[in-house]
Amino acid sequence: MVRQFGEPDNDALPTDKTAGDSFRVDKFVATAHRISLADRALLHELTVGVFWPHRWRDLDVFISLGEGYLAVDEIGRAMGSAMCFRAEPDFAMLGMMVTAPRLQTMGTGRWLLRRVMNECRKMDLRLSATRQGYRLYKEAGFVPLATIWQHQGTTRRVQLPDAVPGVTVRGMEPDDAAGILALDTQAYGAARDRAMREMLRLSDGMVVERDGALCGFALRRRFGRGWVVGPVVAETEDIAMMLAAPLIKRSEGEFVRLDTPVESEKFSAFLSAVGMGLYDTVTEMYLGRQRRPLDGARMFGLTSHSLG
Repeated sequence: MVRQFGEPDNDALPTDKTAGDSFRVDKFVATAHRISLADRALLHELTVGVFWPHRWRDLDVFISLGEGYLAVDEIGRAMGSAMCFRAEPDFAMLGMMVTAPRLQTMGTGRWLLRRVMNECRKMDLRLSATRQGYRLYKEAGFVPLATIWQHQGTTRRVQLPDAVPGVTVRGMEPDDAAGILALDTQAYGAARDRAMREMLRLSDGMVVERDGALCGFALRRRFGRGWVVGPVVAETEDIAMMLAAPLIKRSEGEFVRLDTPVESEKFSAFLSAVGMGLYDTVTEMYLGRQRRPLDGARMFGLTSHSLG
């Protein structure tokens, strides 16, 4: 596996040296301010520094959908970021947790995590933790739930899987929006209509029907080096393959990514066969009530690590 950087530090976690909007890091004083679109270049500098694939267009989406903090030093250099993406009054996803590599192990990430968590008190929380951030989140009270399997690569020729009896697959249409939002709420464990309406605006997609009613969907949009397929909501791995295959086929010869929290040898083998091998894994963790359904219509593909 390729080592990933950018999660808050997990070694030598000191107590905060200063309170409020500033924090001493080694010889520097970090100050935190609310992230806005004006910070896009600094946020991109952070993500490039930790080898994340985000382009400016991707960061614009995250900034518009979330809220959080960017920490900078006295001369304006980006030191770290932390954001939350609220879905309901009592639920939020934490994401865009990035710490500059030179500052890992110095407490910057822990400080930013505390600031965001303080604004989400009494809320159920969820996040995606790399191995580097796992210990910090566990010490903050987060509980591991599942492994997220990151599949990606330049796609080869796609052979569409056999149809599943009783369901039909077709291209997404504008009138499908209400049904897609309802399915996503069920599979995500919270209503995130604002984020999903933005995903629908940015995406093309497929849906499956049973007896004329929607029972699954998959979206594809531009992200990072190419495309991401997600979210994908389906009842079974075979239906998930039916949904994902046409979207991957549209991107034959291009870079495509799909992150799945479902451990399925069949689904994984299908993705690997079309050129999207397993690249890395992260851990889905939660604090408070565990809200993601583990049966029925489930999330076979995430929107992103930060949005879930």
